[in-house]
Amino acid sequence: MKIAVIGTGYVGLVTGTCLAETGNEVICVDIDQLKVEKMQHGIIPIYEPGLDILFLRNISQKRLSFTTDLAMAIKDAQIIFMALPTPPGEDGTADLSYILGAAADVSKLITSYKVIINKSTVPVGTADKVKAVFEANTAVEVDVVSNPEFLREGVAVEDFMKPDRVVIGTKSEKAMKLMTELYAPYVRSGNPILFMDEKSSELTKYAANAFLATKITFMNEIANLCELVHADVDAVRLGIGSDDRIGKRFLFPGLGYGGSCFPKDVQALSKSAEEHQYNFQILKAVMTVNEKQKTVLVDKVLKYYKGNLKGKHFALWGLAFKPETDDIREAPALYIINRLLLNGATVTAYDPEGMNNIKALLGDKINYADNQYDALQGADALLIATEWSVFRNPDFEKMEEIMSNKVIFDGRNLYDLQKMVDLGYYYNSIGRSLISNSAATDATPTEEKRNPNELVSL
Repeated sequence: MKIAVIGTGYVGLVTGTCLAETGNEVICVDIDQLKVEKMQHGIIPIYEPGLDILFLRNISQKRLSFTTDLAMAIKDAQIIFMALPTPPGEDGTADLSYILGAAADVSKLITSYKVIINKSTVPVGTADKVKAVFEANTAVEVDVVSNPEFLREGVAVEDFMKPDRVVIGTKSEKAMKLMTELYAPYVRSGNPILFMDEKSSELTKYAANAFLATKITFMNEIANLCELVHADVDAVRLGIGSDDRIGKRFLFPGLGYGGSCFPKDVQALSKSAEEHQYNFQILKAVMTVNEKQKTVLVDKVLKYYKGNLKGKHFALWGLAFKPETDDIREAPALYIINRLLLNGATVTAYDPEGMNNIKALLGDKINYADNQYDALQGADALLIATEWSVFRNPDFEKMEEIMSNKVIFDGRNLYDLQKMVDLGYYYNSIGRSLISNSAATDATPTEEKRNPNELVSL
């Protein structure tokens, strides 16, 4: 098939590349001339494991190309994907200006039947709005289809090539036939293509993300309660996750959810409910809890240093909102850095992929290290905000030589509690506790010794 993809952001580039991988001829169009020129020369603008291999292969095989010329991109395309941003407005509602603007541009150029696909995450009723734009500008027949993406950053290529399900919102038999043909190579193992009406498809994406965000937030609430009652959140997680009605995924406690999807989608769904005079109370609670959870690690730091961080220097491991991506949007690390700086502390950070994005955003407000150990130079304590694999098995003896104090605040529960006690570290994680019978907490902000029976992780 001949396909055009409008927008070469995360979703658009993954979509276009993976569609080309199954033999389609794909043209990706973007208004950013510099970005397009880089992609034409084989320079991929995002970090996503495995995408670079497909990207270069399909460019070399001339199945994947890039342009700023919208008319040329859509001229022969049977299917046009719109993979454009829907950022939250000031009131939290999704901004549809990019999508409706692109629809208006396309509607004035087409001369034959097209399937127009909303790949972006959009509020219920967006397909109707896009359809209205086409009806206002052209008599050419089009079908507007909702086809939400369910890509997880870090494993997006696998998610696209082997989807759990494909959700397609359309009532058009002609569009159904084309979409079935398009996605057939990706569901050969039997996973379903689910056809439904456009509004149900649009709501499915918001409902899925909101439910997962709620699951994460619930587990963080359980972790916070575990700290108060001296229970172990890892044991609780295993205990409830083994129930197949609940499932094992999205039960790891930490610093809340971030990224480009969950925060804006939960907010947008809540606002959409308000527009229909419905008070979606669960989502409001999820947003409130998640906002607080992003800086729960700083609360622990402040308690440890008795509220005074002036002159303290902290190492921060992890800047991206999750591992295997360079995406820093709504990353807990940003909120942690901000609170540390407001309290008079200084920060040196390291992340395997997110450094350039943070530098572009924060500049010289913090220091940057070339590797995880360089970040520890002169640090009073280490804070861990992202669970990159490289952080999971560090050289603790080397760390001890570099750091000013053996103090770690772990927002991702990477290390075994007893091991940290045995190594003599003060180690504070999320929702876990262990009674220490050692002098593991000697490295305190003052010279006074802690009670050896005190909880070393709260």
